[in-house]
Amino acid sequence: MKTLILVRHAKSGWDNPDWIDFERPLNKRGLRDAPFMGNILKEKGILPDLIISSSANRAITTARAYAQAFDYKESDIRQDINIYEKGTRHIINTIKSVPNNVGTLMIFGHNPDITSLCTYFSGEYIDNVPTSGTVCIDFDIDLWDKVEERNGKLRFFEFPKKYKGKK
Repeated sequence: MKTLILVRHAKSGWDNPDWIDFERPLNKRGLRDAPFMGNILKEKGILPDLIISSSANRAITTARAYAQAFDYKESDIRQDINIYEKGTRHIINTIKSVPNNVGTLMIFGHNPDITSLCTYFSGEYIDNVPTSGTVCIDFDIDLWDKVEERNGKLRFFEFPKKYKGKK
C-alpha cells in the first residue's frame, strides 16, 4: 500500500506590493495554521517517509512547519520548483518516480493543482482545498508508477476551519 498526502500551502500575505508571487511569505494565520495542521496529522499517526515541496516561499515554509511536527529533518525536504511552475502533469510524474521503498509521500503545493489532484486520484469531487488543507489518499499498490486516475481511496480531508475554536 502507498499513501499520498497532498497539502496546499498555508495562508500567505500580500502585504508588500514589491513581492513577486514566488516570494510571498506566510501571514499570521498561515504561521498559526501550518504547525497546527502538522500536529493534527501527527495525532493521526501520519509520518511521511518523503516530503517534496514547491520551492516557493509559502510552500516550503509550510512544509517545514509540518516537518517539525513529525520530527522530520528540514534538510531532508526535497524542493522542486516545477511543482510551482509546471502543474499537475509534472506532479503526477514526480509521484510516479518516487522510490518504491517510500510508503508515505507528502507533497506541498499550490491550487488549483492540489485540488485537481485530490479529485483525480481519489475520484471523489473536492471543490476546493483551502490553505493548509491536507488530503490523504491510499492506494492499494506496491509501486508508485502504478498510481493512476481514480485508483486511490480518500482516507481524510483536513483543514483548519474544521477545528475552529480548538486552536
